[in-house]
Amino acid sequence: MANLVALAAILIAGMTGAHAADDKTPGRVFKDCPTCPEMVVVGPGSFTMGSDVINPMKGGEARPEGPARQVTITRAFAAGKYETTNQDYRAFVTATGHATPRDCSIGLGKDGFVAIDFEGPLFGRKPQDREAVVCVSWNDAKLYAAWLSGKTGKRYRLLTEAEWEFAATAGSKAKFPWGDNELEACKYENTYDLDSEAAMPADSNITWKALPCRDGQGRIAKVGQYPPNAFGLHDMLGNVWEWVEDCSLVLYTSQPVDGSAFQVAANCEKRAIRGGSWYTRQDRHRPTFRGRDPATDQGHHFGMRIARDLE
Repeated sequence: MANLVALAAILIAGMTGAHAADDKTPGRVFKDCPTCPEMVVVGPGSFTMGSDVINPMKGGEARPEGPARQVTITRAFAAGKYETTNQDYRAFVTATGHATPRDCSIGLGKDGFVAIDFEGPLFGRKPQDREAVVCVSWNDAKLYAAWLSGKTGKRYRLLTEAEWEFAATAGSKAKFPWGDNELEACKYENTYDLDSEAAMPADSNITWKALPCRDGQGRIAKVGQYPPNAFGLHDMLGNVWEWVEDCSLVLYTSQPVDGSAFQVAANCEKRAIRGGSWYTRQDRHRPTFRGRDPATDQGHHFGMRIARDLE
């Protein structure tokens, strides 16, 4: 709670004062400070969010991706060019003393937690600086965004679920941004493929099949190893799941349709998390698939991507 109060004060202080309008040219890349993430401007636009697919999940849950609806994002915004890295997140932890709870789910087809934070050791080694950060919760992601806001005087935040899907599809109407063939995934993202399967320990209990191709990465990859999408964003699909702002309900509500986040007045049971990971079966990597998890959850494949408002 002390961390939340302190960072809220920093955020409020950083928001005072007038700032010149940001250049809203789509594709523009910028950094607000040496230790800040690289950001890419995403222009406004309309798209069909969600689909009519209903996914069977563990435990017999049916996970709808809809109902599909037309969303119009009227303002340009900035999204992280890459997923947040260990180096990015460490700068925040060093500056604030924030203690990420050491309660990270190890997954690998089994239930269980290990007493580690984002520094690991993960899979028997220390995570590398340019790898996407994992073992962070939605709450951790929000605190990181608040710290960036206070540091720069700009309003950093998480992407909304609509912004994320708009940025991930990058204008494509196909099943994946590159087309409908899932076997092309290994050219464009870090997914659960033959390399991942080979990297699994002997006692793992994964039940889903690896995609029969090789992306060159057995587990978490350094960011930017694969081509950017049409908006100039890397790793929107695969590598690590990305927390987004919204409170997630089983079905989309009729509002909002302007790209803003859906929130509830009461406590939110589950937050939206999108994009799939190196550890996730390929049908979970479609931009319309909706991950939903409690805000306190950490996982060895849960990470984030930062957004920023443009003035």
